[in-house]
Amino acid sequence: MLREMGLAPLWKLRTAPAEAPAQQALPEAAATIQDTGASSAVAGMDWEALHASIVACQACELCRARKQAVPGVGDLSPDWLFVGEGPGAEEDARGEPFVGQAGKLLDAMLAAIDLKRGNKVYIANTVKCRPPGNRTPTSTETAACWPYLERQIALLKPKLIVALGKPAAQTLLQTEVRVGEARGRLFDHGGIPLIVTYHPAYLLRTLPDKAKAWEDLCFARATMRKLLEK
Repeated sequence: MLREMGLAPLWKLRTAPAEAPAQQALPEAAATIQDTGASSAVAGMDWEALHASIVACQACELCRARKQAVPGVGDLSPDWLFVGEGPGAEEDARGEPFVGQAGKLLDAMLAAIDLKRGNKVYIANTVKCRPPGNRTPTSTETAACWPYLERQIALLKPKLIVALGKPAAQTLLQTEVRVGEARGRLFDHGGIPLIVTYHPAYLLRTLPDKAKAWEDLCFARATMRKLLEK
């Protein structure tokens, strides 16, 4: 099926840096950052102020090693919002999410369901600065960035959110998530339907699960069609 859809040449295995095992994004960590008042300040920002705040952010230790923050990219009135884990080396250098090998695979995944980066699609991460060695962000780091992602979602008002991988799913749902068990289910994030699938970097290392990711994309496309019919 994938070959017939023209995915086989695009979904080739490429060399990609190994990711650290995923950690749980703890709900209490997000609550802590909200208690500091940072969340309420960010909640009133427009796009220009939000971008400036992200670029200048020093709320956690990730700012020390970054080359630049990576706020997000895409259509500001999207139907789709894809949320990943955090920037890698190439993203840190260019200031745009998903531009490395995992980004190429994500673009192929989007093309498989007739989507294109920037056209009714916005792409963001749970943390806006690269974790050293591409490790999984800690709960403290995720909590520090949570107000930014929360405000992005409020401004974007997407019709559907796709969480790419366990850290993104846990951050958005504020509970422990197992991707294998969450697949094929429709979750809710503040009234917005949310679907969980594998992160493209994981798929680069785990070829058999690309078929499962294709099933998730088909589920997401069918869900969006129903949302657009309302």
